[in-house]
Amino acid sequence: MGDVKKVVLAYSGGLDTSVILKWLQEAYGCEVVTFTADLGQGEELEPARRKAEMLGIKPENIYIEDLREDFVRDYVFPMFRANALYEGLYLLGTSIARPLISRRQIEIARETGADAVAHGATGKGNDQVRFELAYYALNPDIRVIAPWREWDLNSRTKLIDFAEKHQIPIAKDKRGEAPFSVDANLLHISAEGKVLEDPWEEPQEYVYSRSVSPEEAPDQPTYIEIEFETGDPVAIDGQRLSPAALLTELNRLGGANGIGRLDLVENRFVGMKSRGVYETPGGTVLLAAHRGIEQLTLDRGAAHLKDEVMPRYAELIYNGFWYSPEREMLQALIDRSQEHVNGTVRLKLYKGSATVVGRKSPDSLYSLAHVTFEEDAVYDQRDAEGFIKLNALRLRLLKRGQEHG
Repeated sequence: MGDVKKVVLAYSGGLDTSVILKWLQEAYGCEVVTFTADLGQGEELEPARRKAEMLGIKPENIYIEDLREDFVRDYVFPMFRANALYEGLYLLGTSIARPLISRRQIEIARETGADAVAHGATGKGNDQVRFELAYYALNPDIRVIAPWREWDLNSRTKLIDFAEKHQIPIAKDKRGEAPFSVDANLLHISAEGKVLEDPWEEPQEYVYSRSVSPEEAPDQPTYIEIEFETGDPVAIDGQRLSPAALLTELNRLGGANGIGRLDLVENRFVGMKSRGVYETPGGTVLLAAHRGIEQLTLDRGAAHLKDEVMPRYAELIYNGFWYSPEREMLQALIDRSQEHVNGTVRLKLYKGSATVVGRKSPDSLYSLAHVTFEEDAVYDQRDAEGFIKLNALRLRLLKRGQEHG
């Protein structure tokens, strides 16, 4: 199947990628390098190392890396500076992880002399696009292997038969029909497929793993304060934390209060609609807090421009164009807007909601002297008459023209 000598595989250690590993060895007769990224998915990763070794991978060809800080600092936080939401709701938890995994795969390919990379995304989903657009943006000449578009193992039964034939260990819950498919990292966990495929059926409580139900959340609210510097959160309740540690703590606080659940029917880039159930407790809290501090510190024109470009920015991330020039151009605009987004936001977390209840900033543009309902010495209300008449001029002329037309 070609002259591939060495391939770097994005490897989770699960059934699909373990079958892919063996299939690559057989179908391509090539050396395989496995790369497993810890992005905060909450799973022990050493079993992936042991399984790779059992499948004949040399120890020096097994890469397991803790990338949680890189993930939050270089990908999640820049995205949150934009308040990015895909189709008005989705916080892009799966989408934003793919550029980092892809970048490290290309780097490892360069380090090991590999001439190809491979992923385990199916031919129906968005991830194949995200991985491969990133691969080609970073190395235009790389060979990409997408087994789900090549092999005939197109059912769970065939995958399991292949695994058993090659003595690949299968988790017990994989022997039957899995209830749903899960993707997880430090920003979110998603579930889709199987019991969730009917968009009319409410997700059962067992689908959720990072949050209590709002009904079961505490009856007393939790108040927290988040401090921002140039648009990024740096501290919770006065305690400075690293990016990954801060998001971890927001996940704990948000999840304990039933925050961050989303049941969404979205439009995939490949053309079909899909139903996903997402949990993003820390991200939901962070979005509310970031908007809260921007309310004080962003000029109206800058804030409105950001809101105008946000859907385009979010769509670029969702569709896999993180390494595109247009995303980088929008990022420069967004980052420029954040230079004075400093201060502290107080939030009330209560039964599924994260509500801003206070905000303060050394760079605040809020002027009590101008907005007070009491007597003031800085604003002449008579000035508003001319302002209104000038803005009404075209409307008055339009109406007169219609009446005499």
